[in-house]
Amino acid sequence: MQYTRAQNLPDILRDRIVVLDGAMGTMIQQYKLGESDYRGERFKDHHVDVKGNNELLTLTRPDIISTIHEQYLAAGADIIETNTFGAITVAQDDYEMAELAIEMNRVGAQLAKAACLKYSTPDKPRFVAGALGPTPKTASISPDVNDPGARNVDFEKLRKAYYDQAQALMDGGADLFLVETIFDTLNAKAALFALEELFINTGERLPIMVSGTVTDASGRILSGQTVEAFWYSLRHAKPLIFGLNCALGANLMRPYIAELAKMCDCYISCYPNAGLPNPMSDTGFDETPEITSGFLKEFASAGLVNLVGGCCGTTPGHIAAIANAVASQAPRDLSNVSFHHTHSA
Repeated sequence: MQYTRAQNLPDILRDRIVVLDGAMGTMIQQYKLGESDYRGERFKDHHVDVKGNNELLTLTRPDIISTIHEQYLAAGADIIETNTFGAITVAQDDYEMAELAIEMNRVGAQLAKAACLKYSTPDKPRFVAGALGPTPKTASISPDVNDPGARNVDFEKLRKAYYDQAQALMDGGADLFLVETIFDTLNAKAALFALEELFINTGERLPIMVSGTVTDASGRILSGQTVEAFWYSLRHAKPLIFGLNCALGANLMRPYIAELAKMCDCYISCYPNAGLPNPMSDTGFDETPEITSGFLKEFASAGLVNLVGGCCGTTPGHIAAIANAVASQAPRDLSNVSFHHTHSA
């Protein structure tokens, strides 16, 4: 695949384990921001409460977002994600701020790019992953238990929203796209369709990373697929990197990562939460950096992963420990993959 950005990323993935950043929301929580912090001067008269709209901070507190990006880069992250998980019209509708989505993405990518340029060296280039989240709406699951046919969004609305988001991320300087925390495969298909459309329309082609979330011990994503079925549903998009993030801690994710490692003809990613939620902890999650990094080191020594990082509850401390833990480990070797894997889904 000929990429127009991040052209050296495939070679880096072949040579070593690549490190992604950790949680943005967890770090924002440490600032204990109030409603007025989120609003800033620009939105002081907005008629809906906006506390918790972390993507708005890209516009009202860019200093905080830039500081967090730089903390992860200093910890050793090769790739940082834009603060755009919910910067899409479908999600911003909740705050009646849909018209800001394009600006949030463009500025979000610019902030991440500036941080990467500050830390990039010839030996360790840094990359911006334009983050496309799952949206709070789902194209294949009913929001109403009494009406299984009901839907609160459709494919076309999602496609358009993802297209606009991706275009703004690209305009802001994203090096690759990350379609993440997927719990509904149809939403992901809308995002991937939009990306392909964007590539055709612009002549650009950026690497794509796809990351699903297994929500419980059933081993399925929320819309019902096993991880194997999930891979076969989305492999047509030819992602450079494919894997899992969020819902479970690393130890509970291991069997699913091992399964993907056997069948995916691309690089494998894993960025788990810091264990399970724990309201008594500073980060809201159980695991210290030593524990999370220990799990990921074992994944690496077992030859399961090419890219590791952290999701909810992880901090720059976690990422530094993870980067240190995998530095001496060889990346998963794609030459061992069986491309004709035919287990039942």
